[in-house]
Amino acid sequence: MTKTIEANKLNFYEKARKTGVPIFAVAPMIDWTDRHCRYFHRQISREALLYTEMVVADAIIHGPRDRLLGHDCAEHPLALQLGGSDPAKLAEAVKIAEPYLYDEINLNVGCPSDRVQSGTFGACLMLTPETVAECIAAMKRVATVPVTVKCRIGVDDQEPEQALPELLTRVLDAGADAIWIHARKAWLKGLSPKENREIPPLDYEIVYRMKQRWPDVFIGINGGIRTLDEAATHLAHVDGVMLGRAAYQNAAILADIDQRFFGAPVAEPDWEALCNRMMVYAERHIASGGRLQHVARHMVGLFTGLPGARRYRQILSTDAAKAGAGPEVLAAAFAAVDFSGTEQEAVSA
Repeated sequence: MTKTIEANKLNFYEKARKTGVPIFAVAPMIDWTDRHCRYFHRQISREALLYTEMVVADAIIHGPRDRLLGHDCAEHPLALQLGGSDPAKLAEAVKIAEPYLYDEINLNVGCPSDRVQSGTFGACLMLTPETVAECIAAMKRVATVPVTVKCRIGVDDQEPEQALPELLTRVLDAGADAIWIHARKAWLKGLSPKENREIPPLDYEIVYRMKQRWPDVFIGINGGIRTLDEAATHLAHVDGVMLGRAAYQNAAILADIDQRFFGAPVAEPDWEALCNRMMVYAERHIASGGRLQHVARHMVGLFTGLPGARRYRQILSTDAAKAGAGPEVLAAAFAAVDFSGTEQEAVSA
């Protein structure tokens, strides 16, 4: 079994590039895409590529490895995103992560968080593309799976038409297997992380130009993509699409991915089956010492726009947070939703 998994991993992006089948991903998001979120998302889409939150290399080397790297086998395909700027430490983190059988290792070159800047990694690494290249080369030397980069189009006063191609040239020469580009600048001075996700203007065209310049390289796009129609438009120009807040805040969008982009049979989502699977998962988590809220908080936005969604959110936001709350709270929340209704404005819910 392990050998089969490893063989598939090695061809993950190569297969996508050769077949033309896109990769559809849910972006790594700090404090959001933890293992419970990923398990939930996997119950809705079999094909979406899921990402961990960014995990700092130092934490993997010195911290609780099972807690940081452990995951349910159902989460695959699954990528581990690393943060760091020391090639040796990143390589060590990659070696430590190998037994956890991730399908990809991704280097964060796009997060504008103050916490990340203080560690001289994330988006500020775009200012030193030579360091990023050294990190990728070191990771590639020890990795048995694709090593990829997620970046912005530039930071602060950089000119994206110069900064982005320079970064891509260096990391591709170092062996990067794929590039995911958030089509915004990151302003490290003057904007908060939240503002950095909204205020810098989107420039999708520059990402398209990078794909034209490197036609044989997998290039995926991220940033401000809200619907599957928008995703389809981007896929006419690039190899993959990555959704962030749109997938987290309205996870039901994931229900149409498999049939629309991967040829799965057309079928109505089985929300009752989803509820049952999440109840079993939550019961397991609670039995191991966890709380229902750890799981339920990721499910709050699932039924945005359906009748009963407001009551659903109330139950998950309040009852699931109570001491001793059990899986039956999930059943009560799902029971509040009228699945016979069609999508409408949330105000009617």
